[in-house]
Amino acid sequence: MASSAKSIKFGTDGWRGVIADEFTFERLALVAPVAAKVLFDTYGEKVGNRKIIVGYDRRFMSEEFALKVAEVVSAAGFDILLSETFAPTPAFSWAAKQENALGALVITASHNPGKYSGLKVKSAFGGSVPSEVTQKIEALLETPLEVAATPGKIEKFNPWDSYCTGISSKVDITKIRNAIASSKLTVFGDVMHGAAAGGLAMLLGDNVREINSDRDPLFEGGAPEPLPKYLSKLFGVMKLHREQNPSGLNVALVFDGDCDRIAAVDGAGNFLSSQILIPILIDHLTKRRGFTGEIVKTVSGSDLMPLVAKLHNLSVFETPVGYKYIADRMLEASVLLGGEESGGIGYGTHIPERDALLSALYVLEAIVESELDLGDYYRELQEKTGFFSAYDRIDLPLASMEVRAKLLAQLQKEPLKEIIGLAVTDCKSIDGYKYRLADNRWLMIRFSGTEPVLRLYCEAATLEQVHQTLAWAKNWAES
Repeated sequence: MASSAKSIKFGTDGWRGVIADEFTFERLALVAPVAAKVLFDTYGEKVGNRKIIVGYDRRFMSEEFALKVAEVVSAAGFDILLSETFAPTPAFSWAAKQENALGALVITASHNPGKYSGLKVKSAFGGSVPSEVTQKIEALLETPLEVAATPGKIEKFNPWDSYCTGISSKVDITKIRNAIASSKLTVFGDVMHGAAAGGLAMLLGDNVREINSDRDPLFEGGAPEPLPKYLSKLFGVMKLHREQNPSGLNVALVFDGDCDRIAAVDGAGNFLSSQILIPILIDHLTKRRGFTGEIVKTVSGSDLMPLVAKLHNLSVFETPVGYKYIADRMLEASVLLGGEESGGIGYGTHIPERDALLSALYVLEAIVESELDLGDYYRELQEKTGFFSAYDRIDLPLASMEVRAKLLAQLQKEPLKEIIGLAVTDCKSIDGYKYRLADNRWLMIRFSGTEPVLRLYCEAATLEQVHQTLAWAKNWAES
């Protein structure tokens, strides 16, 4: 039953559900104080206070859900800093660290379609809480909390000011602004009706050309996820601009619904996922900023990432899919950059959190200082490493969780030895199954932990080979 605490489960980054079905005021009022208690139990001794940041995105009724969180958590004896406006999730993670709070509770469903809302729980150190923290929250949901003798106070704050000051200090912001002001560089920003709206203008001035900046909780019937299928308007805007302004450097930056994922479109109109942006950022940050440290990538990350890391004598650490695993590593080791194929990128010089606006600034700095279009920069890295590839991913809905269980059991009992006629030469199983084939292409089969969805990933020498491999995997799953 939807109202049962037992059915509230946290995924790789937070609890999400369909509004008015799984995600309701009643259930949120159950989860939020428990999350606050677990944050206190985990970080209270180090922090020395009972302060919680509460923030939200631009989804349907996000302000009202955030106010409910503030009220019930305050009633449980915690002091609340409640955002007076929507903002990127990383801005609330930043606030948790800057304000020496126990953590942040953020109303957002990130890149999910408009019918969803959700709750992300952020730590005192400014990143996603580890799995053991969300497991403790789930375990305590059916245990009644004691009512606090004295409720905490609720104060409002603007999350943008400190955050923008913090991230702009990490780049040569003047050089980027001057390049834009002189028309040497034209920057477009597709905020996908989400929480990044207005952010680039605050950082870089009004010459940034932002699209989809109005609030649309339905996201034009799609989802605020930086994927080509949702970017037709942006591609059209970029094409028209190229026709009217054939010279100069042009780039579009794309942000997901809560601004922790990024993608880009280069001057020629090519979509660049983080599989391409991360190698560019590794090269830029080492070559021009002198950064060093470990590169952390998820198992679904491109093979180009370790090859570019090798150019700069950097070690690579691989994690399961989910930024919280990267954040865990960032707390243990000296990390230059941590990134995932879905667009989340974070930095050792920042909080251990993926941050799309900071990534955007670093991408712009890379363009300005290299004087290269992003697509040309990418091709240079391919030539330097001798590695040329294509990548794609599909999410395949399954009929039920029972079908999911059957497929998983089949992979465990009958390991794949051959795929599309090519021998499997290696299999990694740190998250799903990643098969390396005889011609060095790879296919990854990974199951969603919370819904009947099979995620299929592939990188190969050509896009034709990628689609051939994904079609084989889809046929295998459906048969």
